[in-house]
Amino acid sequence: MKNLTDLSKRDLKILFDHIQAAIALVDREGELISWNSAFEAGKSQFPKANNLKELFLQKDAGVIRSKLAEGIKDHWAGEFAVTETDAAVLCDFWLVPIDDRHMLFIAERIESEADAEDMVEKLRKQVRLFQVESEYSKKLARNKQIEMEAVIAQAEEVAHVDPLTFLPNRRTIIKDMQNEVMRAERYRTLFSISVVDIDNFKLINDTYGHPVGDEVLRHVAIHLRDGIRHPDVVGRYGGEEFIILLPNSDRNAAVEQAARLCRGLRDKKLLVKELELQVTISIGIAEFRIGEDSWHSLLKRADNAMFEAKNLGRDRWVVGD
Repeated sequence: MKNLTDLSKRDLKILFDHIQAAIALVDREGELISWNSAFEAGKSQFPKANNLKELFLQKDAGVIRSKLAEGIKDHWAGEFAVTETDAAVLCDFWLVPIDDRHMLFIAERIESEADAEDMVEKLRKQVRLFQVESEYSKKLARNKQIEMEAVIAQAEEVAHVDPLTFLPNRRTIIKDMQNEVMRAERYRTLFSISVVDIDNFKLINDTYGHPVGDEVLRHVAIHLRDGIRHPDVVGRYGGEEFIILLPNSDRNAAVEQAARLCRGLRDKKLLVKELELQVTISIGIAEFRIGEDSWHSLLKRADNAMFEAKNLGRDRWVVGD
């Protein structure tokens, strides 16, 4: 058996191309030198990109620049395109120095919610560790302080995001809805919500397995996120249910949006793990009644309307009484 040090460049290329993680060799400025086939799948979305920083969102490019400049082994989590679709996914990142001029970038997709929760817990432990260190040492180095602030910001962001869909999680979307209800009540403005449920989702899970079900959830989440207009917000309420908040909008605006979302999903096939699936949604709509509704009663009316849409045959929307 060969030692790793005995592997030729050809051996390494074969090895890296059979690894699912996206791997790229870069210089200390982030210029791409070579990469494996998994990295190429994500890079195909940015064919003109010559630098690692160009493959990240603008808000993350500065973080990458800083980590490259430090030139030390580093480990963190974030969003990265590792497939040929337009959806970035949560990844576990490594940046490993190879020599004085080169580094190896590794992005491994976090496949399950359990893995993502483990990542959140690791971040929280890092935060607690840094806080203990700063308690005992008042001379915390500047680079350590920067690292601590970055980890805190990252942990805070992940804590409010559903790890499977990257939408606001249940706690966050409910809090946002409560704030919008208080604003509508105080300033007597319009506010509506929609409860969205994927039709026959249990059948999808039972027929094709939970990994396919997770991919369907991601596709529907992207469809909803891209199909609403600013300042509307969509979050994952739980399971296969989503909530859309429509500030300054009446039921008519919510109906127009619901019809468009139902039609858009109905008219396209979802390509999931070499399967072509037809997926539809049912939507319940409720408009906030000033002086009558609480956030809970508003949600209840929208939820009841969604179940009515199910009972009427699915793939449709209903306005709650």
